[in-house]
Amino acid sequence: MRENFRSMFAACLAVLLLALSIWLPSGTQAAGKGPVYVIPVVNEIETGLSISLQRAFEQAQADGAQAIILDIDTLGGRIDAALEIGERVRSAEMPVIAYIRGEAISAGAYIALNAKHIAMSPGSTIGAAEARTASGEPVDPKVTALWRSEMVAAAEVTGRDTKIAAGMVDRNLEIPGLKQKGELISLSAKEAVDQKIADGTFKTLEEVMAHYGYQGAVVTQYEPSVSEMIARFATKPGVIPILLIIGLLGLTFELMIPGHVFPGLIGAASLGLYFFGHMVAGFAGWESVILFLAGLILMIAEIFVTGFGIIGGLGVLALGTGVVMAAYDTTYGLKAMLFAIIIAVIGGFVIFKYFGHLGIWNNLVLNDRQEKSAGYVPTRNYRHMMYQIGRTVTPLRPSGTAVFHGQRYDVVSEGAFLPVDTEVQIVLIEGTRIVVRQKEKGENTVIPVHTEE
Repeated sequence: MRENFRSMFAACLAVLLLALSIWLPSGTQAAGKGPVYVIPVVNEIETGLSISLQRAFEQAQADGAQAIILDIDTLGGRIDAALEIGERVRSAEMPVIAYIRGEAISAGAYIALNAKHIAMSPGSTIGAAEARTASGEPVDPKVTALWRSEMVAAAEVTGRDTKIAAGMVDRNLEIPGLKQKGELISLSAKEAVDQKIADGTFKTLEEVMAHYGYQGAVVTQYEPSVSEMIARFATKPGVIPILLIIGLLGLTFELMIPGHVFPGLIGAASLGLYFFGHMVAGFAGWESVILFLAGLILMIAEIFVTGFGIIGGLGVLALGTGVVMAAYDTTYGLKAMLFAIIIAVIGGFVIFKYFGHLGIWNNLVLNDRQEKSAGYVPTRNYRHMMYQIGRTVTPLRPSGTAVFHGQRYDVVSEGAFLPVDTEVQIVLIEGTRIVVRQKEKGENTVIPVHTEE
């Protein structure tokens, strides 16, 4: 009985071990059959690209990707965006291969250096990562020092030559046999392989996959969505002020000359593109849009409601706050908004000057003039009363009433308060406006003779 039990137990254990031996390789093989994600890193490196790559990495991880291949061809871009992308590449849970098809210059070189593997196509280049402003001028030395340290750190993490990484940024660094002082390192595909920056040169993506052991794997080509492409466009530093200027000018034109519709639609579409792009990129929320719309409403209300500038001031503050809150960089957003407001004010002045007669302002301003040629004449002519002397019958504060030759007239003093029963003399007549001055005792009275016209 006991021997039968042992035999049965041994048989069950053998079956269990056999099942485990079959199941474990199967599980490992399934994990190894995940797709290889190919993610393009092209054109300018900017904040919109950083957000797009974040979503691509998340999608690759969710799909159980074996590896990610960054298809790089860029001349660089923003340093802050490159730093975010570099951090994402380093922290990826699967191997990341940087396949440089064309150029990996400046920020593109930094992104490539953060990848575990670098593969290059024939004729491609990597390097020339000197930090410069958008206008091509050198940046602050502190920024250069930071950028150099980041390039060196990326090379350290992936086991590459840190001097070469520093030489891509620093012109003052001299590396015997590789670069002279005053030059930047920019390596061709062959040079990058010789300096062990890249693993090899490969003509096609298939060759890259075969070299790293992913031959036959399913390739998933990541394509940014339409909304992501819009976000990349709308969050470019050079595009932001243009969108704001067009938006504010369009709304200003529509406000001053309503009924033309087209300028208002263009302005609303431009501002809508700004907020939509920043919302897709993850920089803005609905609170920014609500603040902007509230500011716009308050500014319109200031025109029709007497608020002594308070309502309009609150409107400008809310509108500007909404725009600045939506920007990826509040400092840059503030500068762009101020610049757009200045341009919009100038544009509004031009619109009012040359096109104001077409809008509602023409109905709010009295443009009629009572000319003599049109038959308008004053109801009374007081010119014959010049220099006449009379006496006040009411206090002049400074306006009041005075009597001249037994007749009462509405008069105004030159500014001084004159009490009742003060002797006054007329010194100025403008239409029906009579200006008087107190007559001092003993003062000679000059009363020229005037004839009626």
